Amino acid sequence: FPALASLAKTYPQAASSVFATYNDLLHAQRWEDLTVIDLPECKRGALRGCRPNTKDNLFVVPCSMSETLSTSWYVTHALKALDEPDGIYLAISTEDSSIVYYRISRGFAKPPL
Repeated sequence: FPALASLAKTYPQAASSVFATYNDLLHAQRWEDLTVIDLPECKRGALRGCRPNTKDNLFVVPCSMSETLSTSWYVTHALKALDEPDGIYLAISTEDSSIVYYRISRGFAKPPL
């Protein structure tokens, strides 16, 4: 995808997880207004977009199952870089293209009912 080209060159270690997540959100999940965000302080990119039929912008930070990242890394770097106090989604991709999404937030967050 042309939208991912510069990000893949800048952060080659994160390119496959960004590509897999972008592809999943765009084609399988059908997110709208999907854009790529450069997060230099995190040494990777993130994605911003809306679920179908919503107008709320959500942020997704892709990573690979083989990476070692701590919860404090997400709170310190990713949440701060995105300036998103309500939380972000962590997309963990595997080599077989499976992706699991986790919502990461500061403190405890009540699950939606």
